[in-house]
Amino acid sequence: MRVTSVLVVLAALTACAPGIPDSGAGVGFGDYNEYLRQKAAREAALTGNALPPPNSVSSEPLSAGAAPASEAEQLAADTRAALGVDPATGREAVQASPSNPPPAVVNAAGISRENYFEAVDAERSIEEDAARIAQNRAQYQVIQPEAIGPRPGDVGPNIVAYALGTSHTRGTQIYRRMGVNLPAKAERACRAYPSADQAQLDFLRRGGPERDRLGLDPDGDGYACDWDPEPFRRAVRNRG
Repeated sequence: MRVTSVLVVLAALTACAPGIPDSGAGVGFGDYNEYLRQKAAREAALTGNALPPPNSVSSEPLSAGAAPASEAEQLAADTRAALGVDPATGREAVQASPSNPPPAVVNAAGISRENYFEAVDAERSIEEDAARIAQNRAQYQVIQPEAIGPRPGDVGPNIVAYALGTSHTRGTQIYRRMGVNLPAKAERACRAYPSADQAQLDFLRRGGPERDRLGLDPDGDGYACDWDPEPFRRAVRNRG
């Protein structure tokens, strides 16, 4: 009777004792290998070198010799793809090359019909163009110069005749001039004329070149306000 009581007590104690995990399992894990993987992932996260989850990495191997495209290569590929077809018109884009044919004229608005070759070709033939050129050449006339003749009446001095009647260069004193500060006076007086030709004409009309009432010829060369007779002389020399 006493032995039976002892056995009952031992059985009760055994039922109440916690289970002892086997050597193949970790605390809170069903498998020890899983525990090691979780531990490695936690330590990597703490050091900043966290590994991606196993399912986020593709198991497909890279092809032999293939390397990931750089940003510049990817941009170049995208550019070539964009230049392949014009999204606005749906036509293939024109690539820059000297061998490319000229683009078709889609809209001839604003182009002169004389420069729009398709329109000209539809209007007349090469033979008609040749006849038109021959007609224009037949109507071409060369007008020969004629003598003007004497000037009627007394219309005042002529600066062309005066230029051809002189031979000295500008700055060569021929006539005597008297006064104080003549260049400054001449500069003020010459501002009243729109051109040197007009100043020379008025200078001759008022008694020049011998007299200079307005002070237009301070150096006494007979040329008012830096007027130059050489262009008129050169025109005569180059005639014919």
